Amino acid sequence: MEVRLSATPKGNGFQATIPYPDGVSISSTEAFPSADEAILMAAAKLLAMPERLKAADDMA
Repeated sequence: MEVRLSATPKGNGFQATIPYPDGVSISSTEAFPSADEAILMAAAKLLAMPERLKAADDMA
């Protein structure tokens, strides 16, 4: 399984997105000052949801 994190411009910052293999994506509601910070925060949130990682791994 591969997890890709991305950041897109939102307002005057960046919003992070975590797409899952089943086609579902989760985006942050917060905007962060830089793309790097948005991706870092998304990674931290993903690691705080191990059940999502397991479910995605089970689908792969």
